[in-house]
Order: sequence, then C-alpha cells, then structure tokens
Amino acid sequence: MQLSKDKKRLICIVSSTRADWGLLSPLARELSRHDGCKVNVIATNMHLSPRFGMTVNDIIADGFEPVRVCMECNDDSPCARVKAMSQCMKSIADAFERLSPDVVVILGDRYEMLAVASAAAVMRLPIVHIAGGAVSEGAFDDSIRHAITKLASIHLTETDEYRRRVIAMGEDPARVFNTGAIGVWNISNIDLLGRDELSRQLDFDLSRPYAVATFHPATLDRHDGLNIILTYPNNDPGSAAIIDEIEAYAVRRGDKVRLVRSLGLKKYLSALRYAEFSIGNSSSGIVEVASAGIPSIDIGIRQQGRAAARSVIHCSADTDDIDRAIGKALSPAFRKIAALKENPYFKPDTLRLMTDVIANTDLSTLGPKHFYDLPTC
Repeated sequence: MQLSKDKKRLICIVSSTRADWGLLSPLARELSRHDGCKVNVIATNMHLSPRFGMTVNDIIADGFEPVRVCMECNDDSPCARVKAMSQCMKSIADAFERLSPDVVVILGDRYEMLAVASAAAVMRLPIVHIAGGAVSEGAFDDSIRHAITKLASIHLTETDEYRRRVIAMGEDPARVFNTGAIGVWNISNIDLLGRDELSRQLDFDLSRPYAVATFHPATLDRHDGLNIILTYPNNDPGSAAIIDEIEAYAVRRGDKVRLVRSLGLKKYLSALRYAEFSIGNSSSGIVEVASAGIPSIDIGIRQQGRAAARSVIHCSADTDDIDRAIGKALSPAFRKIAALKENPYFKPDTLRLMTDVIANTDLSTLGPKHFYDLPTC
C-alpha cells in the first residue's frame, strides 16, 4: 500500500532474545524517529524469563513499551519447544490482530520466529527478514532460517554471498538487499564504556587479561592468567545442562569468573573492546567480533558454513584442539591479523540502508510472491 501523507507506516518489530534485541534496538530507534513510521515492539520467549535476566527491561530502557507475548517452555526437550511454538503462534496472532501492523520485521533463525513468520504470512502481513541466506550447518536453525526466507517478502542480507543465496531460493532480486550486518554497525557507532566503568558495572576486576566466553569454559582452566566473563546460552534444547555446568564452573573458579545472565548490548560490545579474545559457538563470534579487532575462537560445528573473517579460528570441541586455538589467539602474530578488523559483514551505512528499505518500500507492489527462476546458461 502507498501511505497518504498523514498516515504513518505501522512497523511491528518482534524480538525474543537479548541477542536479537541488541541488534534490533538501533534499528527500532531509527525507525521510530522517521516521520513516516510508527514502531511497536513485541517481546516474547527469553525476554520474559527471570532465569535469563528478564531482558524485556532492556527494551523498556530503550524507550519502548513492548507488547508481551508469552510462550512457556516447561522443560528442556524438543517436544516442549514445539508446544511453546504453538503457544507463541496463538498469542502472536492475537497481538497482530490488535496492532494491525503494515509490516512485520523479523531477525534470524530461532524456532519461535518461525511461529511468528507463519502467523504473519497466514494473516497476509508483509515480512521483512533480516539475516537470511546464511548457513550454519551444525544447528536446526539453518532450516528455520531458510523457511522464514520463503515466508518473507523483503530480505535484508548481511553479505553479497548471502544475497545471491536468497535469490537462488527463488526470491525476487528487486526485494533482496545486501545491507551488511547491523551488529557490525553497532560496534562502530555505539558509545562504549571505558574499562574502569565496565569493571564497576560488572563488579569484576578487568585490569588483568580476560576472555569473553559463551561455551566450553572448562578448557580455560589451562590458562590461569585469564579472567573470564561468561554469559548464559540461549534457551535452545539442551541449554539446561549447559547452564548447570557453567554455574558450577563459576563457583569453582571463584573471583576469576563473572557469570552474567545477560550483558546487554553496550556492556557486551564494551567487554569485547578490552578482551584478549572471544570464545564460544554463537554467531556473534563470527559476524561481529572481527570488527572489535580481537581474535574469535569458534568451537564445534554450530556455525559451520558461515562466511568468516581471517581473525576467526575454527576448532573442534576437543579439549586439546581448543587449547591450541587459545594459544594461537594469544600469539602476537595472530593478534596483528585481528587488529586489522577485516570483516565480510561490514558496510558503513547499514542502518541507513535498512531503515530506507523498511520505511519506504511500496508495500502495494509486493502482492502474491512469484518464484524467481535463475537464468539458464
């Protein structure tokens, strides 16, 4: 639809974790400042969980009053996740009916976002999908990401390679835009905390070398000179056992480890700024850390297939292999490579590009989707 001058485009941004809100918050603020837009934020899943830090408060602190969509996961099994998805789909449909958005913005590949996208598609609400076309072969997120791509009408990809992949899936090239990664834009454009202020806010001594970890902390026992900022995982299947393990590990290591349920965007990026390296198996270690100028150790197969900078060290989940990767990350030669901040996900104007597409695309031209066939040779 083409909006009249006195009608604002109602944009509904859906967020379910601390990680995706950290990426979406600058975009939400920029769109809310746009004369032609009004922004509603829907918060669901981990945002509403005290165990994971009740990060709906981060959304409120950013100036939004989110609509809360509950989805309860009573245990750690895949079956419980599917039941939670069904609850999410029912509740998100009620929210969409009440809000009547013109367009829905979804980031990434989490299972609850498939429920959100399915509801939006059936209710004929255009979907803007951020970060499609990536590959992470070691997780079921991969299939979910591609499924959301096929439900969406507008695509904001992080690299040209990912844009080509979305087009190869039958999406109209005129609706697929390489904007770069919003998380990389954040690193270059958000005012970060100084080391002393970060240390005060975390109540943790950061004067000694430290690493930011999200997985396999026990391996760091071999490196007694390092302190560790250790964050909770997402609530994916199997997360309960990991949480039990890292909580016990933090107790064993005493004042050398600070376990944090959620750092939030500013503290997380500030922690990267002064860290020796990051270590784990999250997409942030692949996409964003390269622009922080430090090495990133990517453990296991979860992110296998993603485009990665030279500053990313891939290793298996074997203890000795991780130990060798840490040694490489701490070496002066490799730290020089990381300091170059080369990053395939970087574009200087990511936020402007994303805002322009979401705010100004003529939604009346979208209509029923047609499969785009690649030209034959």
